[in-house]
Amino acid sequence: MTDLSTPKPPSVLPDKRQVAASFSRAAGSYDSVAELQRSVGNELLARLPAQCNPSRWLDLGSGTGYFSRALAQAFGRSEGIALDIAEGMLRHARPLGGAQHFIAGDAEHLPLHDQSCGLIFSSLAVQWCADFAAVLSEAHRVLQPGGVFAFASLCVGTLYELRDSWQAVDGQVHVNRFRHEDDYRKLCAASGLRVRSLDVRPQVLHYPDVRSLTHELKALGAHNLNPGRPNGLTGRERIMGMVQAYEGFREDAGLPATYQVLYAVLEKN
Repeated sequence: MTDLSTPKPPSVLPDKRQVAASFSRAAGSYDSVAELQRSVGNELLARLPAQCNPSRWLDLGSGTGYFSRALAQAFGRSEGIALDIAEGMLRHARPLGGAQHFIAGDAEHLPLHDQSCGLIFSSLAVQWCADFAAVLSEAHRVLQPGGVFAFASLCVGTLYELRDSWQAVDGQVHVNRFRHEDDYRKLCAASGLRVRSLDVRPQVLHYPDVRSLTHELKALGAHNLNPGRPNGLTGRERIMGMVQAYEGFREDAGLPATYQVLYAVLEKN
């Protein structure tokens, strides 16, 4: 592993520590409720260019290693690196294999050499990065010429039903904030990487009740991590008010939860 890693100064902000801790706690339960994550990651895999055949790939925000194992299967003898900010996820993933190296690291400060990877694959991870320009800069640095950075992220409008239902009750921050699609487009255009494709597709999951949705978000480690979120217990009356407001969105299939998923494939010239 030492031949791949170069020391970097610590730069993890308090909010990142909360993200890392939350996902570490969720490592054991994550895969049991990761329907959306598997669907999005498989779609991202399908979008990789046909000629993509890296000698070394990086699974950025590798989580439980589900897609590290998929990448290992797709690229045979290629060398794989699984990198995640959450130590608990890496501990869970390491015995399951897939990658040759499991590294704790930050997407904004990758502990990897210049031009060391032919593919960076990142599914539903970079939305937690405050400085996405830094993520793109690091991807540009680490990619070999002709290398690909393929990522899926979440945009504004994600979980709008839950957000609006809480807004109707108390106006506080109960749902994670995400970037606008236009911000992603501008940052990618200015990254020095060629944009092969970038589009947003809504994906809607349905739940029998609000508790099922919030339980899943907690099991994923993706519950509310925003600054400004309410502290302490949320009052029973407010919860009941939110649940009643959410019922206004009910469809035949159940209560909808909409995810605005952005898919992008970038290439280094």
